[in-house]
Amino acid sequence: MRAVVQRVHRAKVTVDIEGESAVVGQIGTGLCVLLGATHSDGEAEAVKMADKLVKLRIFPDAADKMNLSVLDVGGEILVVSQFTVYGDATKGNRPSFIAAASPDHAEPLIDRTVVALRDRGLLVETGRFRTDMNVELVNWGPVTLTVDLP
Repeated sequence: MRAVVQRVHRAKVTVDIEGESAVVGQIGTGLCVLLGATHSDGEAEAVKMADKLVKLRIFPDAADKMNLSVLDVGGEILVVSQFTVYGDATKGNRPSFIAAASPDHAEPLIDRTVVALRDRGLLVETGRFRTDMNVELVNWGPVTLTVDLP
């Protein structure tokens, strides 16, 4: 699995429902996570990604050092499924997405990651799988990381 993680003051996802824009996920201070799966990922990777995300120390402590996790600061997480994090633009100008898992394979893994995050006591909001989403956020720092599982 691969995640692009942004430390945020706030973030939300809207989708078009019957011609109207509707908020489907919204958080305050925390992490906005663009999450994708590849073909070889399974439940173990989904749980491992959740563990990594909750322990990622990118929030400032009293000395303004990035030493605290989203759990430590009582933050929230917005998970947005995004197959394009596996896009490869090394050849040509049109990215290839062959490394991204099919929707039927990826959706249960994204869902499993969300459940694992919630099991750790976090408020977790999500986008809507297989829809055209608009993601708005205020990146704090800015801090943006790519997290790949080994």
